Amino acid sequence: MRFVLAIVAFVVAAVMIAAGIAQRTVFAPPSQVSAAATVSGEPRFIVIDGSVLNSHPGQQTLYVDGAKNEFVAYGRTADVTAWLGDQSYATMKYDVASGSLTSKNVTPATESQKPAPLPTATPGATTGKASATAKGPSPAGSDLWLEEFDGTDANVTRMNVPDNISVIIASDGTAPAPNQIRIVWPLDSSTPWAGPLIVGGGALLVIGLVLYLWGLYALRRSRGPRRKGGPKMPKLPKAPKYKPTKAIETTPKGRRSSRRAMVAVPIVLVGALGLSGCSGDYWPHLGASTPVATSTPITTELPKAKDVQSPAVTGPQLERIMAKISAVAAASDAKLDSKGLATRFAGPALELRQANYALRAKKSDEPALPAIAPGPLALTLPQATDMWPRVVSTVVEGSSKTQAPQAITLVQETPRSNYLVNYAVSLEPKAKVPDLAPASIGAAVVPPDSKLLLLPPQQVAAAYGDILMKGPKSTYYPLFEAQGDTLRPAVGLDYKVKKQAQIPKTASLTFTNSVGAGKPIAMATNDSGAIVWTNLDETETLKVVEAGAEVNAGASAAALSGVASSKKGIASTYGYQLAFYVPPAGSNQKITLLGFAQGLVSAKEVQ
Repeated sequence: MRFVLAIVAFVVAAVMIAAGIAQRTVFAPPSQVSAAATVSGEPRFIVIDGSVLNSHPGQQTLYVDGAKNEFVAYGRTADVTAWLGDQSYATMKYDVASGSLTSKNVTPATESQKPAPLPTATPGATTGKASATAKGPSPAGSDLWLEEFDGTDANVTRMNVPDNISVIIASDGTAPAPNQIRIVWPLDSSTPWAGPLIVGGGALLVIGLVLYLWGLYALRRSRGPRRKGGPKMPKLPKAPKYKPTKAIETTPKGRRSSRRAMVAVPIVLVGALGLSGCSGDYWPHLGASTPVATSTPITTELPKAKDVQSPAVTGPQLERIMAKISAVAAASDAKLDSKGLATRFAGPALELRQANYALRAKKSDEPALPAIAPGPLALTLPQATDMWPRVVSTVVEGSSKTQAPQAITLVQETPRSNYLVNYAVSLEPKAKVPDLAPASIGAAVVPPDSKLLLLPPQQVAAAYGDILMKGPKSTYYPLFEAQGDTLRPAVGLDYKVKKQAQIPKTASLTFTNSVGAGKPIAMATNDSGAIVWTNLDETETLKVVEAGAEVNAGASAAALSGVASSKKGIASTYGYQLAFYVPPAGSNQKITLLGFAQGLVSAKEVQ
């Protein structure tokens, strides 16, 4: 009976092991599903919506080909559409039932969105291909993209984007985009019963082997010892023994040795099969009703509520933007390149830095302005909006321990323009930034004439300038916090009186200030107040009041004006970039200076 059970165990074990191995080989499910299409019409841009990319769960792998230069980027669907604007493009659609990927050309819907007419072809030029005759915008380097790839990196792109993210495919904006598109999704290729079948078959194989050995042992014991009796049979003559050579005798001698070898074969087989079944794909996932995700989804930090506007940028997106700005600023600072600086700076920040370049070009000992560090970002405050212009503020820690953290304010005027630094101020040592909205939600921009604050943002610069001119006699003096303000004693009333006392009687020194040309920017805080960035221009006019007298311009003013001394006078204008916290109207708190940047921006001879 033991031999019968052993044979049955061997047969069932063989069937189970074969079935388990077959699940991982012959009957293994496909590991992925793919869809491919060739886009016709040679569009410059191809857009794949997030809903298409999420037609199947799991990580999406995008393959593009068919152009000399490939470019792939992804961003919010609304941002991709806004960037395209008046440009025609192709969209991709996926039919889940048939598994086919198709394309559709999209043209602007309104007259204002239609592309400009193509130029007339010159003799010998090829007509019929818009991409060969008209230049289009290049998507490379746009600040709207959450991530971008070009060259060989764009051939194969792996991502895991949500439905509100779209992919844009292009070449250089002028040549046709890569038209061979293929999307691959992973499938759940796990075989949850392969492991139990293989391990169970191995266990039965061991059980059958034990039964077989047990049966052999019982059979041998059942024979018992042989009885002695009767005359002994005569011995037969011995035949000559055959002695094999050592070269031939390579296998172990005796039945026990061969039996051990036979036993080792199934044991090794069971061990190998058991180890192969250790993978998670071989076993059922208890309590798991959906496939395990193949990768971590991309964090876009976008709010889920439909009635809440998205932040202008995400944290990682702003980090990439600041890295680009820092690189441009460093290169421009080193070469005194005003044109290069203008690609990433505007407004008061550009004016102050360009003036510093002009000074350093003629005055070797003129110190450079603080460098713009790429990070780390200690604070991020994007505007919550889907419109333009967009505002983003951030606090960047200094590149060295001696450099104060900088508060940077960026403005993006249009979808196709990049963020430009409008204000870059060094924070005060004891500045306390109020509670702000998290970066994943964003903040609202307060109108310049808002009456919900202690002072409207457009009046803050003039009010602070009045304090610098009049000190405690200013009507705005009680509204501003004096403690912790390091700019006021440096350029305020006491400084002006002391400097006027040093002027000879043959000259006069007067001070005037006015609101600068930069637009004030205000972003709401959690306590209904606002952080206000504004700029102030202050002019020192040194005039000759006695005939025949002459005044010296000073090294810095002479470098900008080109006049070392004058018999009329010199007017030197200093620019102040100011960042304030303005509490809400009716609050007992005072307006606090959070940071500033100041320097000579222009000088000229008085006419």
